[in-house]
Amino acid sequence: MTTRLEPGDKAPDFDLPTAGGDTISLSGLRAGASRGVIVYFYPAAATPGCTKEACDFRDSLASLQSAGYAVVGISPDKVAKLEKFAAAESLTFPLASDAEHTTLEAYGAWGEKKNYGKTYVGVIRSTVVVAPDGTVSFAQYNVRATGHVARLRTALGVDE
Repeated sequence: MTTRLEPGDKAPDFDLPTAGGDTISLSGLRAGASRGVIVYFYPAAATPGCTKEACDFRDSLASLQSAGYAVVGISPDKVAKLEKFAAAESLTFPLASDAEHTTLEAYGAWGEKKNYGKTYVGVIRSTVVVAPDGTVSFAQYNVRATGHVARLRTALGVDE
């Protein structure tokens, strides 16, 4: 059973490679975000649901940043695939690669899933908001890609 984070839990820090060749850390993102960091986990770049979700974050990025939030997307994809995805969709927020699943597991976003009656292990589409003090302020698992960003904006009180 995957352990999921709950509001009030200490969020695990991470240092992951990103599209563009940099390394990103939760502590670095927190330093530049007055209200927190939106960490979202998605199964695979350039798939329909993940593209929809990433584009929704892209389209909401300015208002999320104005409200004091940073955004980072994390998947098990290799950096080269993330770079192609970011370029193809004009994504302007960091995409990080967690090929070893260490961060995915630490956040409860890697585990058993069911799809079309088959059970397998993979990424559980999830979003965790980390407050400036490093604690979890919001955690949602098994989210639907379509409409997720709009629902998240409402939950965080970020208006269009």
